[in-house]
Amino acid sequence: MKLPPSSCMARTVVFNNTSQQMREMASLYQMHRTGPHVKIHPPRQPLDGKPFAKGVVLKTLIKKPKKPNSANRKCVLVRLSTGKEMVAYVPGIGHNLQEHNIVLCRVGRVQDVPGVKLKCVRGVYDLNHVIKNK
Repeated sequence: MKLPPSSCMARTVVFNNTSQQMREMASLYQMHRTGPHVKIHPPRQPLDGKPFAKGVVLKTLIKKPKKPNSANRKCVLVRLSTGKEMVAYVPGIGHNLQEHNIVLCRVGRVQDVPGVKLKCVRGVYDLNHVIKNK
């Protein structure tokens, strides 16, 4: 005995999208009881909630900012004590960082450079203070 094509189509849809199908078929009372469907986003914490992290410089980089700005942002690739490798911005004019130097990084974005979410702290470990011009 053959089934009509409409019932076959409905059956395959129910098997393929069961959770979506149940959501669509919910009554108003069921939707009121469960509340709106809210997607939970994982928190973005580059240092896992810590304010500072020590790291070892792997490489010095020069990054270009986004469209309206034009400059060369001095950055370093750092292996942090948390185990992550991230790009950190070196603020101020001039720096003495080389490979294997130790720096302290804090959370802070550079708004015009994509992918840079950390800043180095001047005057701690191997990164000296900014030299005052005379």
